[in-house]
Amino acid sequence: MCGIIGYIGNEDAVPIIVEGLKKLEYRGYDSAGVAVLNDGRFDVIKKKGRLAALEVEIQNTAQNATPIHGHLGIGHTRWATHGEPSNENAHPHLGNQEKIAVVHNGIIENYHTLRARLQSKGIVFQSETDSEVIPQLAEYYYEAENNLFDTVIKVASRLEGSYALGFMCVDTPDTIIAIKKDNPLIIGVSEHGNFIASDIPAVLKHTNQVYYLNDNELAVLTKEGITFYDTDKERIHKEIETITWSMESAEKGGYEHFMLKEIMEQPMILKNTLAKTLSQPPVDITRFNRIIITACGSAYNAGVVARYVFEKLCRTPVEVELASEFRYKDAIIDEKSLVILVSQSGETADTIAAMREAKAAGASTLAIVNVVGSTIAKECDYCFFTAAGPEIAVATTKAFSAQLLVLYSLAIRFAAQLNKISPAEEKSLRAELEALPDKVNALFAHTEEIQKYAASCIGYKSIFFIGRNIDYAIALEGSLKLKEISYIHSEAYAGGELKHGTIALIEENTLVVAISTCKRLEAKIMSNVEQVASRGANILSIGARHATASAVIPLPETHELFTPSLSVVVLQLFSYYVAANKGLDIDKPRNLAKSVTVE
Repeated sequence: MCGIIGYIGNEDAVPIIVEGLKKLEYRGYDSAGVAVLNDGRFDVIKKKGRLAALEVEIQNTAQNATPIHGHLGIGHTRWATHGEPSNENAHPHLGNQEKIAVVHNGIIENYHTLRARLQSKGIVFQSETDSEVIPQLAEYYYEAENNLFDTVIKVASRLEGSYALGFMCVDTPDTIIAIKKDNPLIIGVSEHGNFIASDIPAVLKHTNQVYYLNDNELAVLTKEGITFYDTDKERIHKEIETITWSMESAEKGGYEHFMLKEIMEQPMILKNTLAKTLSQPPVDITRFNRIIITACGSAYNAGVVARYVFEKLCRTPVEVELASEFRYKDAIIDEKSLVILVSQSGETADTIAAMREAKAAGASTLAIVNVVGSTIAKECDYCFFTAAGPEIAVATTKAFSAQLLVLYSLAIRFAAQLNKISPAEEKSLRAELEALPDKVNALFAHTEEIQKYAASCIGYKSIFFIGRNIDYAIALEGSLKLKEISYIHSEAYAGGELKHGTIALIEENTLVVAISTCKRLEAKIMSNVEQVASRGANILSIGARHATASAVIPLPETHELFTPSLSVVVLQLFSYYVAANKGLDIDKPRNLAKSVTVE
């Protein structure tokens, strides 16, 4: 959930590291720091808050004391897990002797035991974090090993949990060593030096040539090159990969926020994703008698939408499980089960664990991810890639829409294999998918209307989203989006459940967003709208027009099963403009991280 960058090369490491950390801000953080090796010692600056505070401190150091600089350095943006956001708890961390510096993403589950053991030997800790045990343990072992490479292997063997680690040592001023387990780490190669990073945007200005580090692999970086080893110290060969998207795709491009840019990119993303999906290898659905979709957050909501589509078209039982629950529930699955995993990053910790549980039980796994070299992409049996490109805003928009499109396409493919739809029906459904990009583009004609209405909604304390059938499924995503970026309490309910308790929360001037795209259920949701309107609620209607609605955003016609791809765009724009009118930090909402790589 944090950001890592390290550099060794011919240029000053500090501006490169700070610049790289800026490209990782979307991952979520509450403190930041940098450490460089300078003339046989570590120069370290760490600050609570945004990167701007760190930059000011670096500038002050340059003006009032010896400037912090060097050709070997590591940097980090921390999202607090163990210990509050503070200068002391920020990374990088050093050992007591200040011989070894470390940055860490992940969680060390046995840190209490390790910390107690080290404290019994007189080692004093400076922070409340789990991460500090790593440099302290490294220095303890280094006294005996006197070799950083051997020390890193020994430290890793003692750690329980997840980690991506970068090590520097004052005795090896020409080396960075990296190792990972269940947390992403890439190695970048450029003409002026080499990098470690938790994600590609951190290094893309300097190189598009990267290696993806696998679990329990070590990378030894020098100015001259990179060598890879396993934990048995055996050299391993890795293939370099070329990143095909450009730095410009990770820039705002004139938009005020990345989120708005990414919403507006959706017609292109849908078109590219559909082309990519059609070219990916087939999966024989006839081998399976049930489908389980598991994911977290917005990806889970995509799965809830997909359940309606799969069951309608394929007539196959479908379950949707939160990955954080699936991994612990001892699910009833076997070799006749297909488990579909949905994750934008391909590094979501709970979804990785769910995948491994499913595989251990004999199930086949199919992943829908956006990142080619990710853990889930490598370990699943089948992988379908979206073509969303880099998504910088923490609250997902275009990646969610791309996931929906892949799920639709899979459902059509599976239904055809199972002979549940005719060739003519398959052709018609695919034509509807191909028309979605233009229909999404047509929705943008309502942007100003949505913006004006959203401006009147910033005073609400609670906003409710209702829908029936597949409209209820997409209401879950609309509610989540609003919560994430506007900090307004919101909930999504199936329209028919209002009278079973929820309607007690409706009072004068409550806002209810009613999604109505299913013509066969229009009368039913109209009844629900009337129930809340009679109790003083204001109504925003998306889709069908309701007489009691204060505003209506119509949608282009499409197949009922694919309407979420249209209604979600309105919900995204509504949430965005509510947050914008509140003056909030939309791309980096509080307490959230883009890639959730810890439990």
